[in-house]
Amino acid sequence: MQAALAIVPVAVVLVLMLGVGWSAARAGIVAAGIALVIAVWGFGFGGADDPFGITGGIVGVLAEAGFISATVIAIIGPALGIHHLQQRTGATEQLQRALARLTPDPRVAALLIAWFFALFMEGAAGFGTPVALAAPFLVAAGFSPLMAVTAAMVGHAAGVSFGAVGTPVAAQVGITGIPGAEIAAATAPYHVALGWVLVAVVVATISRAMPGERLWPWGMLAAVSFFVPFWLIAATIGPELPTLGGALVGALVFIGVRTTVQRRRAPAAGPPGDDTDGERATMPTWMAAAPYLTLIGLVLVTRLVPPVDDALSGVEIAWTIDGGFAGSVRPLTHPALLLTLSFLTGVVVQRAGFDRARGAFWTATRQLVPVVVALLAMVTIARSMSQAGMTEELALTAAGAGAAWPLLSPLVGALGTFVTGSATASNILFTELQQETAVASGFDVPTLVGAQGFGAAVGNIVCPHNVVAAAATVGLAGQEGSIMRRTFPTAVVYVALGGALAWLLTR
Repeated sequence: MQAALAIVPVAVVLVLMLGVGWSAARAGIVAAGIALVIAVWGFGFGGADDPFGITGGIVGVLAEAGFISATVIAIIGPALGIHHLQQRTGATEQLQRALARLTPDPRVAALLIAWFFALFMEGAAGFGTPVALAAPFLVAAGFSPLMAVTAAMVGHAAGVSFGAVGTPVAAQVGITGIPGAEIAAATAPYHVALGWVLVAVVVATISRAMPGERLWPWGMLAAVSFFVPFWLIAATIGPELPTLGGALVGALVFIGVRTTVQRRRAPAAGPPGDDTDGERATMPTWMAAAPYLTLIGLVLVTRLVPPVDDALSGVEIAWTIDGGFAGSVRPLTHPALLLTLSFLTGVVVQRAGFDRARGAFWTATRQLVPVVVALLAMVTIARSMSQAGMTEELALTAAGAGAAWPLLSPLVGALGTFVTGSATASNILFTELQQETAVASGFDVPTLVGAQGFGAAVGNIVCPHNVVAAAATVGLAGQEGSIMRRTFPTAVVYVALGGALAWLLTR
């Protein structure tokens, strides 16, 4: 009975967004109200034994939801600002010409952006940065907003298990005591064996948007180019660099093969665009890419240089209120600051001037306004379910499956991300449950901990508050249901295959 009650808010969100077609704001407000009612009267949240009562509990949930929403908005804002700045200065057009020199086929260029660029930014920064940068870039390249956000959300998912330089695995190490290298080696095979599903969806999405020559061979090359170094790094080094290194090495391999093929097809011709680029270009390519290059540099320095990381991570803004409600953020390493600095670098390097910079800023700000309500509603659902024990109840019910537990193990990880909006938060919530269930049932512990990390990554592409953020970056606020209808089937298939693989690995 308790589990049936706990699933109601999730079911309401899915039905209203996928079935009825409501916006995330409308669906979120209704589901948030239902979640609070169930938390209070179904799970005793803020009950008689709580000195702060129902009112204090609701205030605490709303405080946490507001804080989390603000940290997400702070990422989307400057990312949108970069996009609009690039449009105003002509940098986007210059980058498109640079991509045309690599490949005259815009669909192959889209594959580079939706797969390698999104994965690289996930490995380096995480926390919504990949989609916030990749989706607007795809729109600027001529693809529809719906196609762009779908491709970017699916394209970066395989890297989420080791996103932000291994942050999700770091949470698992602290909970289980298992070395990070062992968890990485147990998690990577899920994506390596099943990642073709994600590549196939990205390729199909791009091909539907812009028909042309067969894109599947290049999709296969993209998959192999990423997953081989991804797996080798995870198996031999650890959790910090599989996504980051796999994307970087894979992109270099992909570009090298593509360039070689182009030269063989047209050996007498110069690189595409050479005869006109000199006349049309308004700035050097490095200048057009300045915001992205700055972001990459800042992320790498703040994540991979220990003295810098230690110094900046030591600055933390934290708060707590009665009832155990709390929040914290490290502002000097948060993507919001890094994106803001990248935006300002673009303003200076591209000589945008005050008017264009102000125009980009205000356009981005106006786009954020309708997003706030939707984001706040979705995070309120998440915090209500977490604080009242509803999320844990769902996981414990699933854990009662006994011998069939490996089939459901990735689903629990995905549920955690669906509810919390974070693969790291999902791992914090459910890794111990996975470990204890494995021990009690005689399953290999790293295999199920890896299944948790895999499932948490998959949940990233259907999590409502991630969908809200992604929609905002391409001007689809209010159409989140359309995005989820595109990504939800992929997540279901990927999680189901992951469960089947976990079951086989534990036989």
